Amino acid sequence: MKHVAIIGSGATAFAAAIKASDGGARVSMIESGVTGGTCVNIGCVPSKIMIRSAHIAHLRQNSPFDDGVKPCNTEINREVLLKQQQARVDELRHAKYENILDINPSIKLIHGFATFKDRYTLEVKLNQGGTQEIKFDKALIATGASPFIPNIEGLRDTPFWTSTEALVAKKIPQNLAVYGSSSVALELAQAYQRLGSNVTLIALSKLLSREDNLIGVELEKILKTEGMKIIKNANFQSVSYENHIFELVVNDKKIHSDGLLIATGRKSNTSKLGLENIGIEIDSSGAVVVDDHLQTNLKHIYAGGDCTSNPAFVYVAAAAGTKAAANMLGKDEILDLSIVPAVVFTEPQIATVGFDEKEAKRKGYEVDTRVLDLENVPRALANFDISGFIKMVAQKDTGLLLGVQALCDNASDIIQSAALAIRAKMSVQELASELFPYLSMVEGLKLCAQTFNKDVKQLSCCAG
Repeated sequence: MKHVAIIGSGATAFAAAIKASDGGARVSMIESGVTGGTCVNIGCVPSKIMIRSAHIAHLRQNSPFDDGVKPCNTEINREVLLKQQQARVDELRHAKYENILDINPSIKLIHGFATFKDRYTLEVKLNQGGTQEIKFDKALIATGASPFIPNIEGLRDTPFWTSTEALVAKKIPQNLAVYGSSSVALELAQAYQRLGSNVTLIALSKLLSREDNLIGVELEKILKTEGMKIIKNANFQSVSYENHIFELVVNDKKIHSDGLLIATGRKSNTSKLGLENIGIEIDSSGAVVVDDHLQTNLKHIYAGGDCTSNPAFVYVAAAAGTKAAANMLGKDEILDLSIVPAVVFTEPQIATVGFDEKEAKRKGYEVDTRVLDLENVPRALANFDISGFIKMVAQKDTGLLLGVQALCDNASDIIQSAALAIRAKMSVQELASELFPYLSMVEGLKLCAQTFNKDVKQLSCCAG
């Protein structure tokens, strides 16, 4: 019976443990902190609960139907919301992680911090004291990532938040400064704005600089209408803290706030694993280098999830764990990352898949693009909310769908249809001829595809 050692207990680790156990392996999982990793404890789950509560608060104060459904002065009890949030986190951690251990005796959880003693041995510093050596046949590094803290003068001497602290804060700051302009920063900035903070978002360059430019431009307009102040191309020079107030110097100007959230990305948790002891290759950011089989340069040691340079999504992490475990047991499975849908849970949501226009051109494609304003989507009109758009990128000569970018209500749900269309190598003409349910946001994909050959303003409802 093979012995598989797994360092970590998040999505990658558990997916791998289940797969390896099902294949007859004996599994030792080593975790020094809370079981379940980032997503369920301090990431996806609590953030989406907080975002949802902020959405409800926002609708009670401001909606397109305020003339007929009168808004009200909403009182936010953050401590009650936090209790509700953490209860659901605890429930899901038990159901989806701890319970797996209870019903699977071939997976043993060891509470401690593991380092590589040699290429087939882990030394674990046990939480309860003492050490334990673990000999293994195969190993998986699944240690995740932690918030990256930029080198800003005075920052480390202040009680700033990362996303971890922001998600469990018991009070809503009156004024909150948020440094960052990618998904975590934007999601939490909008949530806090809607829960009562006056938010100043500080962006090193522009919003979502890695995405199609139109996304950041349009989202900025929406966030500003909600009252958020946004500073772009920021030179964040220094921070100080006195009498419970932060003083930030940005572009030679002073900003004062009673809260500061640093959300400038994450770094791989690899620095203390003793990888140098066995010659595991890491890249310049500290991420473990793996191939498409999740193997490191040592063929019996694998890695997956946020400690690698693969896309930092929990569904990618879980797939990596499953593939890695299968390969440990002699399979030859590849983690296919050619089509990875991505979502930012702002409102409107942002969802992308495939190539954006710039990326497609860099890949050598001649492209044709269309942008569909939501005033052309019946569901958006019925919602009295036409903020956002859907954009399609297609190969010019064949019409082959190359990518979709959406800023709209329910973008997280419609993007998978786009992903499947790209996977099926559909053209925009083929997509335009498919049947889509009327008065759904996903119908926007059909309408956008139709714009490659028609003026959708001249079509009747549901026109095929």
